[in-house]
Amino acid sequence: MFEIIFLIAVSLYFLQSFLFVAGAGKKYKKIPEDKLPEISVIVAARNEEDNILNCLKSLDKLIYPENKIEIIIVNDKSTDCTEEIVKGFIAGKPKFKVITTEKTIGNLKGKTNALANGLEVARGEVILTTDADCTVSPTWAKAIASYYQNDVAMVCGYTSQETWNQFTGMQMLDFMYLLTVAAGSMNFNRPLSCIGNNMSYRKSVYKEVGGYESIPFSVTEDFKLLKTIFKLKKYKIIYPLDPEALVVSKPCNDWKTIYWQKKRWGVGGLDSDIDGYLVMSSGFIANICILLTPFLFSASALYLTIFKISVDFFSLYPVLKKFNLTSRLKYFLSFELYFLAYVIILPILVITNRKVLWKGRSY
Repeated sequence: MFEIIFLIAVSLYFLQSFLFVAGAGKKYKKIPEDKLPEISVIVAARNEEDNILNCLKSLDKLIYPENKIEIIIVNDKSTDCTEEIVKGFIAGKPKFKVITTEKTIGNLKGKTNALANGLEVARGEVILTTDADCTVSPTWAKAIASYYQNDVAMVCGYTSQETWNQFTGMQMLDFMYLLTVAAGSMNFNRPLSCIGNNMSYRKSVYKEVGGYESIPFSVTEDFKLLKTIFKLKKYKIIYPLDPEALVVSKPCNDWKTIYWQKKRWGVGGLDSDIDGYLVMSSGFIANICILLTPFLFSASALYLTIFKISVDFFSLYPVLKKFNLTSRLKYFLSFELYFLAYVIILPILVITNRKVLWKGRSY
């Protein structure tokens, strides 16, 4: 009986993984360079004195028509030297501006309120967002903006992570795996998730849904906005696999930070529709079966375990190859152990307690 359940779970897992990789590989047309829209890049920063300078340096190198780009840094009530660092760097650079979240818009909290403050003053037709602990490639803005055909409302991109050991490597592979799931499902018009540090959308569509203040609060504001725009059923939302649109973020420094990051994502994921819960359930059951395999001494269960691990490897490989990151597969076994643990533990944590701590705030 166990083997039958395991076989069904792994078969479903394989099928969805195949679809995710196929969806992630979809190609999209680009608009000519002379048709690039006016854009506003928004970065919400709270107590990022250790990270913000590298982010600013990368943004300063963006290749984009000077008369069509502005970069807005929103100081989200930082209590460290973030604001001073920003002001010092952007002096004499007219495409940059810095604002502070002086007011609360509607009932918004934290980062969502900071982004809403930035959006109020943004003049771009297309909004791009990234985080203060990220660096962007010089081609990032141009690559993302070039996908804005007339019927496109949102374009998301991939985020990798800095990697130098097993601990950071497992996080990087996890990011790429989860974003392949996000890209694959979105490109089949069944969006399951996105990530706000490499995200863009039309400001007109943002206004059409009433802005963040009209959307029920979520600790994953990016996912909530995605779902709200998708419900309009009027525009395309795409997730191209484009190396020129890559963002690189810093990994979590310790297990405690990983815990709160995953819990925040898990709590935000409770807003998922039936497709999201089916995907999560498939992974949960398959990994539970793997965890039980050593206690059953079953050859068929062992073969299914090897097959499931192979599915994960070959789901990651084509994406990593596209980004010239296949060398990171040396961290694959660490990722598999990490993935096995949190896919099983996270649902239990979220069901029993939905409290989230992030950036010094409790939600």
